[in-house]
Amino acid sequence: MIAALLINLFRLLLLPLSALRWAFAAPRGGYVVLDIDGRVVDLQPPRVRFSLWWRPRTRAPLSVERVRELGKHLRKDARPAGLLLRMRSVHAGPAVIASLRDALLEIRAGGKDVVAYLPMGADNTMLLLASAARAVVVGPETLVSPLGFAVEGRYLRRALSQAGVEPEVFAKGMYKNAAEVLVRDEMSAPQREQVGALLDARLGELTAALAQGRRVDRETAARWIDEAPHGAEQAVARGIVDAVAYEDELEHLLATGTLPSGLPPRRAGAIAVAPAGEGAGAAARPSRARLVAARRYLAARRALELSPMLPRPILGVVEVHGAIVSRARFRGASLASEERLVASLRAARQNPRIRGVILHIDSPGGSALASDRIHHEVTRLAEVKPVVACLSNVAASGGYYVAAAAHAIVAQPQTITGSIGVVSARFALGPLLDRLGVSTDVVKRGARADLFSPSRKLDEGERAVMERELDAFYATFLRVVASGRRRPVEEIEPLAQGRVYSGADAQARGLVDMLGGFERALHELRQMIGPKAAAIEPAIVRASRYIPPPPLLPAPVPTLLELVGLRGVADQVALAMHCEGERVLAYCAEAYALERGDGSAR
Repeated sequence: MIAALLINLFRLLLLPLSALRWAFAAPRGGYVVLDIDGRVVDLQPPRVRFSLWWRPRTRAPLSVERVRELGKHLRKDARPAGLLLRMRSVHAGPAVIASLRDALLEIRAGGKDVVAYLPMGADNTMLLLASAARAVVVGPETLVSPLGFAVEGRYLRRALSQAGVEPEVFAKGMYKNAAEVLVRDEMSAPQREQVGALLDARLGELTAALAQGRRVDRETAARWIDEAPHGAEQAVARGIVDAVAYEDELEHLLATGTLPSGLPPRRAGAIAVAPAGEGAGAAARPSRARLVAARRYLAARRALELSPMLPRPILGVVEVHGAIVSRARFRGASLASEERLVASLRAARQNPRIRGVILHIDSPGGSALASDRIHHEVTRLAEVKPVVACLSNVAASGGYYVAAAAHAIVAQPQTITGSIGVVSARFALGPLLDRLGVSTDVVKRGARADLFSPSRKLDEGERAVMERELDAFYATFLRVVASGRRRPVEEIEPLAQGRVYSGADAQARGLVDMLGGFERALHELRQMIGPKAAAIEPAIVRASRYIPPPPLLPAPVPTLLELVGLRGVADQVALAMHCEGERVLAYCAEAYALERGDGSAR
């Protein structure tokens, strides 16, 4: 309270300067510039207030939350003409892209102009986002490449056989194919079916967005995709984009309002601007629109806001991001540690200021044991406070197991979810050891004392034990989903079998309650709490007690596998290093490639 009082007093003293700063933050008729170059996430990561000299502070990724805040101020501010979206590269999954596009469409719906500038050309993701803009401009000599989506699988059966490694895979569910790359030479029919369905959904979304944004029929948009890539000028001629221009020429286009109606003939978009000091040419230089960085615009607006004096109620956000593990053994991978998540969920349950919780899930699953314990804590939390699960890019297998305890589940149409099944795998290294001249001699007490030894394969009795254990946990998974969805197990079982669904397909089958992003989940949570919750803001919940971070160790094996195009296998290796000896709730590597948003996934 004292700190808030001092901060507010200081801001009041600077209020005249802050008001002047805000007055010049966006001159009338100018554009606020939002730069996207790198990773985009749903929620704004916590600020790092202090950094050590040997660990320099890295730039935080752009968040959809920040774009929505920007849109809120733009819609209330009559001075800016609109938003200039400048994209060089975009790295985000399909659900985050869908949420970002929704935020841009909201800005347009609020009466502001949106123009997209793509100086490096455009791929699937960039065009999907740019379709929310009124006009699209690309840089000269670039490619416009809405190529569609493809998935490649890397299968290791022969390589492992030649190395003398014999994988043994146990899976429950016809579609539970997370480990089939170890025992097959090609994609199985069920895997091809479910990956094909995901590709259909992604392609349908891209086609619909292009058709809507460029005001053409779906057949024309589909033809653009099938005939890609297009050169910049060819893309203008076909209507995929509106103009071609260098960055310094863009300001003239915005000022003269020539987008998208037409441009001077040179390069179908370049504006002839005389260099400084060329007399009449310099005097005739066209006017330019004033551009203001979004960061500067938001900073000027925040300087006018006062901090709350008293603790206010909040809506807690617990993030389940990355592969689910019992305990993170090293840093360097995106992991959802049971230890930290359980502590955060308990803190949310015990804190009286937290009126409800959004479980924000972006996870392909992982340890079955850790997933079950996290689910237990979510169940306890849901007994005393409303809980809404917001499924981001992926919430499949263990990620969906965790979400099942929530009162409502929200997902974007392109979210990857489902995969209700269990898989376990082990490697027998006996042939490899023999080839290397290594012999194994065992002394044991207990018929199955060496059950988990990698030096031999399992016998029939031991395989039966493993199958029985997986059957039991698969039945538990079905009961957890049936209980959360308030449906009998008999209705859930046909939807399970390890099948992966898009968010739209999951919603049609009753595995998801409603479609939307974080804002939709926030609205649903406020509805559950009541009318007074409309003014309550969300805040990320961290563990209430200090949990030391795991040591930072190199992971050379996953890195080497990524370099040779085996990213999916690398992800599985990283997960196995944290889930040794555990059953795994994880979904297929090919679907993971789609979750990462790759145009041509491997």
